[in-house]
Amino acid sequence: MHWMRSLAEHFRFMRSRYPADQLAIVFDIDGTIVDPRDLVVHVLHSYDRHHGTRHFHGLTAEDVMDHETNIDEILERITLLPVERRRDIRAWYLGHLRDPDAMAAAHRPYQGVLAVIRWFQLQPRTDAALNTGRPESMRELTLTSLNALGATHKVRFRSELLMMNRSGWDDVELAKVENLRSLQRAGYRIVAVVDNEPALIGAMAAEDGTGEILFLHADTIFSSRREPTPRTVSGTAYELRGLIDEDQVGRRVTLAWHGVNGRHNLQRFLASEVRWAEIDVRRDPIGRLVLRHDSFRDTPWTRDEQLLTLEDCLEALAGAARSVKLDLKEVEVVDGILASLHGFGFTDDRVWFNGCVEALGRSGFATLRAARPLATLQAPIDFLVPLLLAAPDLARDVSDGLRQWGIDRVSLDWRTPGMSEALDGVERLGWDVNIYGVPDLETFLEAALLLPTSLTADFNFPEWSYDGRGPDRAVANAAI
Repeated sequence: MHWMRSLAEHFRFMRSRYPADQLAIVFDIDGTIVDPRDLVVHVLHSYDRHHGTRHFHGLTAEDVMDHETNIDEILERITLLPVERRRDIRAWYLGHLRDPDAMAAAHRPYQGVLAVIRWFQLQPRTDAALNTGRPESMRELTLTSLNALGATHKVRFRSELLMMNRSGWDDVELAKVENLRSLQRAGYRIVAVVDNEPALIGAMAAEDGTGEILFLHADTIFSSRREPTPRTVSGTAYELRGLIDEDQVGRRVTLAWHGVNGRHNLQRFLASEVRWAEIDVRRDPIGRLVLRHDSFRDTPWTRDEQLLTLEDCLEALAGAARSVKLDLKEVEVVDGILASLHGFGFTDDRVWFNGCVEALGRSGFATLRAARPLATLQAPIDFLVPLLLAAPDLARDVSDGLRQWGIDRVSLDWRTPGMSEALDGVERLGWDVNIYGVPDLETFLEAALLLPTSLTADFNFPEWSYDGRGPDRAVANAAI
């Protein structure tokens, strides 16, 4: 069984056994949350910078295959140097390895770990605690650097839940055991402990008087010998799909199935529990309102292409009591769409419009708002991200202008550089936000944990037996 699935099942078991207790998931830091290989590279690069050498030119974290304290083995693998120079490098390395500034500069989290921590922080009466061998003197630096890393995932670490080593870098086993006891004395029920060092897991497991703690060995790089320990599972990938079940998604975030433009996607959508179907609406060359992502100018139609009409789709959605998100590709479709929605009895709470500002303009948005005053009216604002990051006051002016057009939700592409930072800025401006462009299930779950107002996805998730095929572009339609 995947280690994240084991963690999820044990968490549910502990919550059902202790429904009123405050639960804690305890994480080590170095080798568990942050990748220490970056520290190795940082210190070796600093040697070259200080001495004007090029011994570690091109060195990356992927080249480091040994624990950070094993400098002799590290150097043996990555460079051929005279004995005297290696001694000099070794002395420099060991003298700077625990430099707080170096540790702060070299922080890079393992893929997925912050999203996993975010999930636990969202659970009722549950906290993520940190139990580290770092000395107490590094408390402020550790909190600052970890919270900088966590910001893009909305993860926040608190000082009272950061347990450190009062003995400096010595007696780490004793410190970690005592830290768990302190957490229990503070009233926490410890569900699980995640650490990369087998010896430390063994020491903590031996002192677990409850017999209830699940230990998770982060199988990254470690220095101690792996030994069997009770109630221990091992893994390398922090995957949300091991934690989150399908029925948990959508409780806090509105979900929309992207590109329900063809009969295949329509059938798959109607077989799901997703409420909102997003469709792309255009006029074809003979004047019908049809569902098609590509323009007929950029991708001319063919005799083999089978287009689903807007009316056929709305009829199916109305019959299934589903809701519709309409992506308006051109302003000329506005009047026809409004007439069709009225004809099939869609109320405003079941209608969601999306359109680019350059396609609909002020007049198009104004027409939609006047006709459907309580419907959601959305525009993508990825063009605004650079301003949000570099000139937030100018971004606020543009944002205020969009509100005057009647827009009440904005949309951000997951793939836009700086999207996570921009999301915070957009929410601070008071917007409801839709995220789209998530490429796979893991990213979909990560985006959902940011708690946007809504999330639009293709639902091409074979892990959950979903076979969404995106917006059924013209080539795909020809094959239906």
